[in-house]
Amino acid sequence: MTVNGAQGPLIRLQGVGKTFARKGSFTEALVGVDLEIGRGEFVSLLGPSGCGKSTLLRVIGGLLEADRGEVTVEGERPRQARAEKRFGLVPQVPALLPWRTVADNVRLLTQVNRNGGDHRALNARQVTELIEAVGLSKFTHSMPHELSGGMQQRVSLVRAFSLGAPILLMDEPFASLDEITRADMRYLLLELWARSGATVVFVTHSINEAVILSDRVVMLAARPGRVVTTEPINLERPRTPETEDEPAFHAHVSRLRHALREGHAR
Repeated sequence: MTVNGAQGPLIRLQGVGKTFARKGSFTEALVGVDLEIGRGEFVSLLGPSGCGKSTLLRVIGGLLEADRGEVTVEGERPRQARAEKRFGLVPQVPALLPWRTVADNVRLLTQVNRNGGDHRALNARQVTELIEAVGLSKFTHSMPHELSGGMQQRVSLVRAFSLGAPILLMDEPFASLDEITRADMRYLLLELWARSGATVVFVTHSINEAVILSDRVVMLAARPGRVVTTEPINLERPRTPETEDEPAFHAHVSRLRHALREGHAR
């Protein structure tokens, strides 16, 4: 997917840097990050632990201010885009309210957004269809503690997509899951994304996960985080588990594994 359509990129970062100060010492988390993300694109941020992937995600979402450079979302500052509810967030931990059922957890944010005048949120029928699509129709009245970790993360995904936000920021949402459940969740995410047309920025440590999900993978170097390479993923969609057996899939994985080693060395 191209990033330069008639309206230009949806998200643009130019020379972005971020430094953290703590007890008189300074840690440079990001330096000179240039990145463009197109409307409807699925982009994964990949790199070694501590390279600034989550920091970059938070800068894009207006949760952190960049110290240097410029970030724009459709020409606006990220904080303004966040105030206009253009972002949905899927964190590592589902963060479900323990006293609310599955259905109530999903609908909470759509109800709040509607009260605030946001008409992008899905209606009750559409939310119910999403719950059914992820295989949770029998658990709509269940409480979070009655669900497995994978089921809780399904609820978190449905909640994010139900808001109708045009941009979804996902910070290693499958990191705590076992490998079998994690693999299933990747394809569930692809189904939900195909339904929504949203732009996704996805943080992961898994090369295989990044390749199977993404239109492009952006590799960051070890701290301070900076872009080492960008790998366009030329695999046909829709993707299936069989896609992971294709030579093209393994070629992408191999190139990114090499780039990851190079990123550690720089």
